[in-house]
Amino acid sequence: MGYAQHLRHQLPVIAALGRTVVSALRTPAGLAPQTPGPERHSTLPPRPPELVKDYLRHVGGEPAAYPGVLPPHFFPQWGFPLSAQALVGLPYPMAKVLNGGCRLEMNRPLPANEPLEVTARLEKIDDDGRRAVIHTSVVTGTASAPRAVVAHLQAVVPLKEKGAPAKEPVRIPADALELTRWRLRADAGLQFAQLTGDFNPVHWVKPYARAFGFRSTILHGFSTLARAFEGLTAYRLAGRPERLACLDVRFTRPLVLPQEVGLFVSGTSLWVGGARGGPAALAGTFTTKELQ
Repeated sequence: MGYAQHLRHQLPVIAALGRTVVSALRTPAGLAPQTPGPERHSTLPPRPPELVKDYLRHVGGEPAAYPGVLPPHFFPQWGFPLSAQALVGLPYPMAKVLNGGCRLEMNRPLPANEPLEVTARLEKIDDDGRRAVIHTSVVTGTASAPRAVVAHLQAVVPLKEKGAPAKEPVRIPADALELTRWRLRADAGLQFAQLTGDFNPVHWVKPYARAFGFRSTILHGFSTLARAFEGLTAYRLAGRPERLACLDVRFTRPLVLPQEVGLFVSGTSLWVGGARGGPAALAGTFTTKELQ
């Protein structure tokens, strides 16, 4: 099953990501960017309902759980163009950028039928010579629900990987509870790209992924996050996504496709990976809220 019919909705994302890569090629190495950077703002029309429904079904969600509101984890589809603009001019090889993590804060439901007010800003950069960790923020709201969803993003650009000591992988605790499992198809990266516009070739072009040292294509970190969000909703929150207040995760290991993985929890901690005791592709924490 493909989602090529939605490609027309992804043109702003594709164009913005392309401009970021081209800008990086033209920016002199060593030019220090100013942080925090300027705020970028845009007013966008409501998202197409069929796109939202197909996206939710793809990541394991239930469209009926979002009456009149957007899933918060869908923010990359409208937020990436602005966040990419915030990265224009950075002196790094942006074609190599990978998602390092995300803190997603849900302050209130995000109305689906109102124009979206989106703001993005480069917050800071941590550069130790081996890699650069780029911190950006994306704030989404509407006239009736300002700052409804706030995403704090960490993008990682490897600079000098050769000779770097290998890190001990983050592992899923042996006593963690498995909530659900997913069988991720080989084309899961391409489908997520068609639904969000994030067409980084490492997620859907095998030769490109292999050139970066991966056995095959790897799943988008935000696809893993969205599946974890929906797994928590279904198996921890009685199908009520509005009860999730914050989801704070790190993408700790590439999730090579195809693969079968599970969602594991212990208290307010969660992991995504193959099995207890094994390495995790995602690790993080979540907080919930009581509803009136």
